[in-house]
Amino acid sequence: MRLCACFGVGMDIIEPCGFPLDDARLKRAAMDYIDHLKYARHASWEDFIAQIGKQRLVLLTTKAAVPYIDFSFSNDDILMVGRESAGVPDYVHARADARVVIPIKPPMRSLNVAMSAAIVLGEALRQTSFFVSQKESKPL
Repeated sequence: MRLCACFGVGMDIIEPCGFPLDDARLKRAAMDYIDHLKYARHASWEDFIAQIGKQRLVLLTTKAAVPYIDFSFSNDDILMVGRESAGVPDYVHARADARVVIPIKPPMRSLNVAMSAAIVLGEALRQTSFFVSQKESKPL
C-alpha cells in the first residue's frame, strides 16, 4: 500500500483476499498513507476483469520464462502479484496477458510479494519515463 501511495499508482484488491481485510485493518496497514492511496476493491475475479477491460495484465510469477528486465512495459499495464504461499490460481495464470519472473540465485525459491512488486514496478516506471517526470519531486 505504501509503495502504491508513494509512486501514485493504483492498487486493486480482489476478494476474497488471502488475509482478513476489513476497513479497520486496511486503514491500519496503510497507516497515514491511506489518504494518498488510490485503491479499488473488487468483490470477485470476474468483477476485476470486467473493470480492467482491455488493459494488459502482467503477472509476476516464478513460473514465467521472461525476466522482467527483458519485458517491454506500457503505461497502462496492470502488474499482478499473488499470495506469497501459493501464487495465483490457474485461471488467473491463464488470463494473464504476460508473465514475468525475477531471476534469483538458486536454490532460493522466491522473494516476498512486496519486494517483488517494488522491483518490477521500479523497472516498469523506469521504462515508461515516470522517473524523468519526477525530477522535481522529493528524492526517494
